[in-house]
Amino acid sequence: MIEMVSSGPGSGAQLRLRPPRALTARQFVALFATLAAAMWLVALLGWWGGNVFAPAFALLDSAMVAAALRWLWRLGERREVISIGPEAVEVWRSAQLAPSFRAHPAWVRLDVDGDGERIVLSSSGRHCEIGAFLGPAERRQLAQRIRALLEASRSPPIH
Repeated sequence: MIEMVSSGPGSGAQLRLRPPRALTARQFVALFATLAAAMWLVALLGWWGGNVFAPAFALLDSAMVAAALRWLWRLGERREVISIGPEAVEVWRSAQLAPSFRAHPAWVRLDVDGDGERIVLSSSGRHCEIGAFLGPAERRQLAQRIRALLEASRSPPIH
């Protein structure tokens, strides 16, 4: 998801990126509960049929599914903030104290590989891939917006 935040006239803009989420937190819990209930039902039927190891495997399987769903949820918490102003272009990633990329907009080059498969900002030998977690259509939209914002930040202000 791309959210554009204007900082005011002549001061640039911010793009806030986050991955799309298919489920809410409550739906993730409901999904896990449904999967765990099905696993335990089959395990109890197996145990009743004589398989004494079925509950142990159900417990292990429940823990693995819970860990996988938790990992997926954490991946959905990633964020990128791209600030483009007349003084600097900055890329901030979630859980980082300093920007991943910082350069003057006059020296920033936007490289789009293929059909928007990979978007890279580069300046003075430094490279920063942005929007890697977005879908193909969103990456193309991101490239268009960044290109327009970079051109606007490079043009002299009109008085």
